[in-house]
Amino acid sequence: MSAVKFIHTADWQIGKNFDRIENDAKRERLRRVRIDTVARVGELARAKRADFVLVAGDLFDSPTSDNDTIAAGLGAIGQLGVPVIVIPGNHDHGGPGGFWELDFFRDQQRSLAANLTVLLSPQAYETEKAWILPCPLLRRSETTDPSAWLRQAGLLDDLTQGGKPVILLAHGSTQAFGGGGYDDEEGARGASNLIDLARLPSGLVDYAALGDWHGTKKIENWAWYSGTPEPDRFTKGGDHDPGNILFVEVARGDAPLVEKIRTTSIAWHTVDFTFGGDESLSIFQRELDQLLGQRVGEDLLQLDLDGTLGIENSAKLKTVLESLDARLIRLKLRNYTRIEATAAEVEELTARAGDPLIARVARTLIEKTSASGEDAAIAATALQELFAAAHTGERQRSTT
Repeated sequence: MSAVKFIHTADWQIGKNFDRIENDAKRERLRRVRIDTVARVGELARAKRADFVLVAGDLFDSPTSDNDTIAAGLGAIGQLGVPVIVIPGNHDHGGPGGFWELDFFRDQQRSLAANLTVLLSPQAYETEKAWILPCPLLRRSETTDPSAWLRQAGLLDDLTQGGKPVILLAHGSTQAFGGGGYDDEEGARGASNLIDLARLPSGLVDYAALGDWHGTKKIENWAWYSGTPEPDRFTKGGDHDPGNILFVEVARGDAPLVEKIRTTSIAWHTVDFTFGGDESLSIFQRELDQLLGQRVGEDLLQLDLDGTLGIENSAKLKTVLESLDARLIRLKLRNYTRIEATAAEVEELTARAGDPLIARVARTLIEKTSASGEDAAIAATALQELFAAAHTGERQRSTT
């Protein structure tokens, strides 16, 4: 029996808006990257001599994607140089009103992506070397198992006679593994589009190519989520592993060989840091340098800060954050850092025989910063400004 070699991928979500990125150029950068990633998939498919590429749903981000997005996506697919087989997922489901059935899509598919096959109905599809069992989503949320059609008696008897491997192509959550792993930006997901792998006819499927979960994940030796080839959100950590495709080689009745290949070009980082005195600012900067290197416009960072810094280093932190915001595609910042004047700073501001007003105001502000709430934040800002003004005044006097 001959083996089939293919690329398993999913969740490209071409056309994703990235609405939370306010800068238009940076938002367009992320949208463009999703198209560029298609070319990398093609390079790997050709290098591996893959027979085809399987996209397990969510090729596009919306069933109402605009014409420009559709043309860009199909143009990229047409350049891959290998057949591409896709099913609709929950984002680009094949229900009424979607683009899959529109004349524009069909015309563009014929002219730009003749290598693309879209499987819109649950019926076996035969290639030269394999059978594909598609489970397309015809609405965003299916309350029944999309793979239930495979349990019809006698439906697939002839598939096992020719010796070709049988591949399930589906989009949704398995009974063994549900959604999750993201930050709260995408919202909660209900229990829909559940794929019950345990109820598949015994020995029928040689490999299950799954989509929907955006990280690479093995469910069984023969069932995998490829994850998205280009991450599109921050994760909550754990074993979540987006940014890959899978190269699979499988023969009928044999265990598949699965190789994970890294494809992402954009990095989404999550960093938590607690300041514990002024020396910790230097530690924080070194960690950022190790994480980001000299890259500009290639990273997104979710940054949670807490702890305390002195007055001067709090101002320096503000400068660091402004620099990060400029060089990153996005800085998602939650800054709970508090100002706690060092002993030297307290002495400098409050022991001013020649400036009794500054000393009196400084003592009041320092006392207020030790509280909590909005008043403490206002007092901390005022204390920084007072400290800067006092230093400016001293520099001016020293030059006269």
